[in-house]
Amino acid sequence: MSRRGVARTLTYLSLAGASAVVLLPLLVVLLTSLKSGQEMANGSGALELPENPLDFGNYLTAFRDGRMLQAFGNTAFILLFSVTGTVVIGSMAAYAIDRYVFRLRKLVVALFLVATLVPGVTTQVATFQIVDSFGMFDSRWAPIALYMGTDIVSIYIFLQFVRSIPVSLDEAARLDGANAFTIYRKIILPLLKPAIATVVIVKGITVYNDFYIPFLYMPSEELGVISTSLFRFKGPFGAHWETISAGTVLVILPTLVVFLFLQRFIYNGFTRGATK
Repeated sequence: MSRRGVARTLTYLSLAGASAVVLLPLLVVLLTSLKSGQEMANGSGALELPENPLDFGNYLTAFRDGRMLQAFGNTAFILLFSVTGTVVIGSMAAYAIDRYVFRLRKLVVALFLVATLVPGVTTQVATFQIVDSFGMFDSRWAPIALYMGTDIVSIYIFLQFVRSIPVSLDEAARLDGANAFTIYRKIILPLLKPAIATVVIVKGITVYNDFYIPFLYMPSEELGVISTSLFRFKGPFGAHWETISAGTVLVILPTLVVFLFLQRFIYNGFTRGATK
């Protein structure tokens, strides 16, 4: 067998193994969501088929008792403001860092890099005190402020694209009397569409799936998002895994649909930012 054949076989085996690692847990969750509470109590196997695969009672229970409609509304509110703020702040910061020469500029860029290496858990006590002192605790503005102010990766994505835009465009606009903000709004921002698409998708999925920040900063039941709403089905004496699995499928479906439709923007955004 030639080296090329061996390499191709190993490639397919690795892809099949990676697919199994990703798809197997999803299959277990899907099968569990279609099982009854009695089946789960009797110790039904994780990959065992449900007795009635067309019984969607668990989905109805998860949607109604988990207040999924209210949770989707809270999630959409937080998602809209968080993603919009991230795009505005990230693109402006990248434009300022790349286009303006100021003292300690390299230090600022280095501090951004250092910030990505600091585990967020180590700063949660101080962060919680700051959020509480601003009166944002137990409100939807707490996670919005945290999501907008802690996304250093988005700044680096925008920075790669801003560096690919010729400075001559700025100089031509200044000769026509445009100020810095006009240049940013009419020249830089329209040219950042691939980066904006990438940041919107990556940031949106992160905010949509996050559990820790909403659970910590929004303990009220009426402020639950889709991730924390599933936590209601876990009691002190056990968990209704069939209902939790149904709710998990409801949470996964929107993300999966959006990703399948927009995945090319993610890949194109990262590759174009890396090569320009």
